[in-house]
Order: sequence, then C-alpha cells, then structure tokens
Amino acid sequence: MPKGSTKFACIKTTQITSLLLALATLPAVQASDDFARWLEELKTEAASKGISQATLNAALTDVQPIERVIELDRRQPEFTETFWNYLDKRVTPGRISKGRKLLKQHQALLKRTERQFGVPPRYLVAFWGLETNFGSYLGKFPTVDALITLAFDPRRDSFFRAQALDALRIIDEGHVAADEMKGSWAGAIGQLQFLPSTFLDNALDGDGDGRKDVWRNLSDVFTSGGNYLSNIGWQRGERWGREVRLPANFDWNNARLDFRKPIAFWAGQGVRRADGRPLPAADMSGAIVLPQGHTGPAFLVYENFNVIMKWNRSINYALSVGILADRIKGGGKILHGRDTDNRRLTRHMTQELQQLLNMQGFDAGTPDGIPGYHTRKAVRAYQMQANLPADGYPSLPLLEHLRRHRTP
Repeated sequence: MPKGSTKFACIKTTQITSLLLALATLPAVQASDDFARWLEELKTEAASKGISQATLNAALTDVQPIERVIELDRRQPEFTETFWNYLDKRVTPGRISKGRKLLKQHQALLKRTERQFGVPPRYLVAFWGLETNFGSYLGKFPTVDALITLAFDPRRDSFFRAQALDALRIIDEGHVAADEMKGSWAGAIGQLQFLPSTFLDNALDGDGDGRKDVWRNLSDVFTSGGNYLSNIGWQRGERWGREVRLPANFDWNNARLDFRKPIAFWAGQGVRRADGRPLPAADMSGAIVLPQGHTGPAFLVYENFNVIMKWNRSINYALSVGILADRIKGGGKILHGRDTDNRRLTRHMTQELQQLLNMQGFDAGTPDGIPGYHTRKAVRAYQMQANLPADGYPSLPLLEHLRRHRTP
C-alpha cells in the first residue's frame, strides 16, 4: 500500500506503553469511560469539520477498539526477508499470467488512463496485483473501527486520528457506506490500498457517476491510481529501471540510492545491461541498487523507481513492482544473483550484528533487530575498514565475519 507523506511513513517506535494495554489492567467501567470520553471529543472535532450527524451516527455508533489491530500493529517480523524470498512470494507465475490476462481484458480503460496521466498500463496492473491480488482481497477490517483503534492508542495517535477523520469525510461525501468501508488493519482501502488521506488527495471519479468507488469500479480504481502516481512525480516515457551487470572492479560504495549519475557515467564505469549489451544512450540519471548485497542481482534504477518508493518506502517492494510490470509486458526473468547466500537473519541475529558493530565503534543505533539506515551505514563503514566489498548489506556471512573478529 502507498506509504510516505500521503501514506503512513516508517514512524519510529516510541517507548510509550500502549494505552489500550494499560487500560486492560483497569476496571472495565473505567476503561469504557476513558474511551467514551475520547470518542465524544473526536465526534465534536468531526462535527466542527463539517461531518454530518448522520455520518457520525452511522460510523461511530457502538464503535469499540479492536484488540487484533493493536496486536498486528505491535507484531515484529521474526526474520529479515531476503530480496529473493520477498520477490518469489510476490512475482509468481500465477500472478504474472493473471496480470497478462487482465492487461489485455482492460486494455481500453488502462490506455485511457495512460493518455491522461502518462502511466503505462503494466505498472497500474502491477500495483493492483501486489496490493490486493487484482482486487481479490481488499481486507476485512471495518475501516473506521480500525482507524479509531489506532487513533486511541498513543503510539501514532495524531496520524491515525487525522486518518479517521478523513475516513469519516469519505463516507460523508457519499463515496461508500459506513458499513461497506472495509480494508486492511491499518486503514488502507480499495483495490490499490489507499489510506483515507491519499484517497481525498488523489481519488477521482473515472466514469462520471458522482462517486469515487475504489472498491468496485475499475474506472475509478485505475484513474485514481494514475492520478496519484502523476501527482507524486511519475515521469512520462521513462521506465522504472533495469537489471544490469557490474564490472569486476566496481566501486561498491557507489551502490546506493543517493548516488545518482547519468547513464553515460555508469556506462563509462563498465556497467552493462544484464545480457551484456551496452546501456541505452538516454538522457536519464540513475542509481545502482543491490537488494541482496554484492553477490545478488544489481539494478540501475531511474526516477520512476523513486516515485514507486513514495508509494511504499521499501526497496524490495519497489523492485517487485518494476519487475512484475516488466514480466506482465513479456519481459524475462532476472538473470543474475540467484546463487547468492539466501539465508535469512532472524531478528535476534540482526540485534547481535548491531551490537557487534557498536562494540567495534560503528554506530548502528539501538540494537532493535531492524536493519535500517543507521545499521546499513555502519555496515558499510565496517566493510570498508575490513577490506570487504562495501555494499552496506547486513547478511549472515557478515555476522559470521563479525563474530570471528569481535573485539575482546
């Protein structure tokens, strides 16, 4: 689902104890009273923003926090997923085949969207496939209830309070009935899994029926998706990127998203297409991405890759969108890097890696088991000092190396 400035960004976990968990230790009457007072304040705020009493009655009568939503929000992944595992679960033969059929089936509608927004049909179909398996699973949580739950919980209350109010606005405008507004546990809705704020900023009435129905109306779904991508910077006539082959003497420190250079620069460095042909002579800039380190596949990614990252701030997700789009259009498989070490790091292993880096004087941040920006920066710095390929990739072989060379 789209994330970032118009979707929920990667918000750092705080040390605040969940209010819902705290309420579990209080008498039931007190817990009920606390939520009731909070909900009345929300209703007052919604009414001040013009939400009708009819909508408030329809959406908020008998609403209660959903314990399962909090459980899912707190759940930490046991493993750090490798690129290959992530890709193989999402870009499957079945999804490619179905994507090709739907691309052909909805060609006229998708082409109309392309003419309007410049987004080729294969990309919209790829987003559609990854977000909801082409509309076959939109989520089962009542959206308002889920957002109310997350808004009542103090961990990200301001963000989700705004999303809850936006959901009420969507109902109030008549785009969906309160009891039909269902989606993910985090409040994402429709066949492209927009958060309510994204819907309000980007959803369009594709067929002129007066509603923006991103649940059932594919005209609205595709038009809204094309509009959203256009609004966040989609470049007409450009692809997302491509797999490339790197030279033996490649400077691994240059493989990072913030090191963007013209295609001519990369060609001069010996970078070639995956099949060995020269890079195209196009006036575009790109960055080298190594999703599974220097022994895995390599990609040269362009500006539209950054646009996909605004939809969902995950390199593996963005690569999967681009690769699925290419496969739907008839492109071949990834050619290199399949023989890389594909062992996953557990969360505890990642914590150990972070601790060992910190002990060696490389600031990996708090050992939380999540390999974020600080961890990757520390990994790269350590690799450079240890004369290892400085790809910044936290892997099991690197952990094994740190164990062998730990500071006494």
